[in-house]
Amino acid sequence: MKKVLVLSLVLISFSAWAELNVRFLSEKGMSSWTEEVGEWQDTGGAESSPDNDTLLATTPGNGVLVNGGTGRTVNLFTAKDHGSVHLHVEFMVPKGSNSGVYLMGRYEVQVLDSWGVENPESSDCGGIYQRYDEKEGYGYEGTPPRVNASKAPGEWQSFDIHFEAPKFDEDGKKIANAKFVEVKHNGVVIHENVEVTGPTRSAGFQDEKPSGPLMLQGDHGPVAYRKMVIQMIHDKPIRIRNSF
Repeated sequence: MKKVLVLSLVLISFSAWAELNVRFLSEKGMSSWTEEVGEWQDTGGAESSPDNDTLLATTPGNGVLVNGGTGRTVNLFTAKDHGSVHLHVEFMVPKGSNSGVYLMGRYEVQVLDSWGVENPESSDCGGIYQRYDEKEGYGYEGTPPRVNASKAPGEWQSFDIHFEAPKFDEDGKKIANAKFVEVKHNGVVIHENVEVTGPTRSAGFQDEKPSGPLMLQGDHGPVAYRKMVIQMIHDKPIRIRNSF
């Protein structure tokens, strides 16, 4: 009987590693984001514009973030930092548009209208974007999605991302790279255990730390985001007092 009780406690403490449902899109509008929001708007809904399929049309309300009328504004950062996480986010791009979800503001999963692309690259939707050598002027690394799971422009899509933050020793030396443990695009697994040796191109920060804000790219074209939920994953289990 004692062995069963101990096992139950272990399972409970492991399940307590995650803080569930940290929502960044809610009735609170833009309060979960830093003050520099540019032309980002909290709207009630978005769809491809009937007058121009490269733009978005919005409706009044809240819960759907849209980066303005032209899609050429600032990158958006959460007010709170995160480390290792499970992230669910839904997004929509009109025809030909481009954005990106940057874990810790540094490691990008690409958002792009990649409908119909037969051989996706790291620059296509769901790709883990390349790093870039500014001095030498070339891109390197980058991982394309296994398959192109993209929907047509104007349709809502989703990412489910299990991300591990880089790890550092007591002296601040990195001892483990950031890792995308699993990425699903519209429910299809497109990445497993992909390490990233440093910030990808156009990251908000060029250094690496144990935590950082989530960043949404806002200057590459119109995009809408909704239903963004983060589960924080702690490095250490939460201790639960044995009450038996």
